[in-house]
Amino acid sequence: MSRVYNFAAGPAVLPEEVLKEAAGEMLDYNGTGMSVMEMSHRSKAFEEIITDAEKTLRDLMNIPDNYKVLFLQGGASQQFAMIPMNLMKNRVADHINTGQWAKKAIAEGKLFGKINVIASSEDKMFSYIPDLKDLKISDDADYVYICHNNTIYGTKYSQLPETGDKIIVADMSSDILSEPVDVTNYGLIFAGVQKNIGPAGVVVLIIREDLITEDVLPGTPTMLRYKVHADNKSLYNTPPAYGIYICGKVFKWVQNLGGLEAMKKINLEKASILYDYLDSSKLFRGTVVKKDRSLMNVPFVTGSDEMDANFIKEAKASGFESLKGHRTVGGMRASIYNAMPTIGVELLVEFMKKFEAENKI
Repeated sequence: MSRVYNFAAGPAVLPEEVLKEAAGEMLDYNGTGMSVMEMSHRSKAFEEIITDAEKTLRDLMNIPDNYKVLFLQGGASQQFAMIPMNLMKNRVADHINTGQWAKKAIAEGKLFGKINVIASSEDKMFSYIPDLKDLKISDDADYVYICHNNTIYGTKYSQLPETGDKIIVADMSSDILSEPVDVTNYGLIFAGVQKNIGPAGVVVLIIREDLITEDVLPGTPTMLRYKVHADNKSLYNTPPAYGIYICGKVFKWVQNLGGLEAMKKINLEKASILYDYLDSSKLFRGTVVKKDRSLMNVPFVTGSDEMDANFIKEAKASGFESLKGHRTVGGMRASIYNAMPTIGVELLVEFMKKFEAENKI
């Protein structure tokens, strides 16, 4: 069977050349006579893998020296607890609610202190980013938390809230490396890698050094302390070694494409192909306010549950995989992450045009 065009939201498509390179090294990585899956995380070979992965990421994102890069486990969801445990000194945090994952972070944060929801787009099914002007930032807040790109609802921040002297904590799970960001605008960035970087099981975390302290909430387990992982260079315990190895290859792949400016150009082109068609279609329509549209996740509907189901079924039969929308939104969603080739989006639009012609309303 030939490879499908995989539009899944995560775990998601990976660059084909990275998969082929990893396949070629499966039985013998770099003359070691073993797979990276088998080697000690204390070995010289793996030390080179993780060191090189961090260096490439630093180069790609222009990460300053006063920020640490950590490779962690537990998924992005574990950060919903780990962040307040490590950063909530006053036990107060401000959150902007833009979707399912932002809501989960709010709920988890409430276990540790007071969470102030200072803006929300829940009133219109998270189809837009709320107005970020004149936000009432709490004087005693330890940080302001945002979900940078909303995988389920297909919205993204085009600008950041003005937070004064309060640091921004950002979940970038579904748009990291899709375009340049100024890391110095954030105190902490984290991302589950299974959408835009690598296989599930790794979290990349970028944190300003002064935020890494021994001063954590009482009862914070050793494994959930940033300082422990920073002091041990992400090797306090056995890390997700193979996942980090693949991440390193994806970082190099992005670098070889020309870096994040080149990646943004490619992503803008892919997104425009799909959004332009949705804007002209009489059958399909996007669900997000235009100015807040994500480059990575594109939800759309026909307006008929039966028609949506038929489309998803026929699309799958034609080699377009995982287009069913999240249960909270319904309809369809095309996740067009970095590794989705432009031809995949072009062929999807061709298929949508054909489906529309056969199902005139």
